[in-house]
Amino acid sequence: MHKSSMSEMGFGFHVDNTIGSTPQINNWTQDWIDFYAEHRLVYQLRLACEHYADSTIYQKGQKLARNLRLLFQNVVIEPCLLHGDLWSGNIAYDKNGEPVILDPACYYGHNEAEFGMSWCAGFGAAFYNAYFEVMHKQPGFEERKDLYMLYHYLNHYNMFGSGYRSSAMSIIDDYLRMLNL
Repeated sequence: MHKSSMSEMGFGFHVDNTIGSTPQINNWTQDWIDFYAEHRLVYQLRLACEHYADSTIYQKGQKLARNLRLLFQNVVIEPCLLHGDLWSGNIAYDKNGEPVILDPACYYGHNEAEFGMSWCAGFGAAFYNAYFEVMHKQPGFEERKDLYMLYHYLNHYNMFGSGYRSSAMSIIDDYLRMLNL
């Protein structure tokens, strides 16, 4: 799907949709970092501030969002179609044993963003090894993995409450330290 579904419109989707029960804004944007910062991280941070009056996560998260470009040095990003909510709970098998993916939150984005739910995905090393035989692993992938998990932790914080806050805050704090911010 990632290799054969590139977008000429940039990053986003022709309609907004949802990630779980949360609205997911998909306005077309030409720059991935701008798209991810504004429509994924900052949007979720605003919701956290509105729902929980959480100014700490909002302020620290905003600082990270303003400095994302530092994590994308020498990276070529082409917009490809993402499922958007890929984890083992959204995978089933049809009557012939063929895999079927369910409950998409589609948009055109950076292929690495597909792994944001890896904290609950249940995919093993064989999955990732096979994936990177087909799609080139970009420089800095390991350093960006948690950045894509952050979106989903923030969304879970907004949907399900404070049990997910510490994971999101830990990722933000780790990046702020790593980037010396």
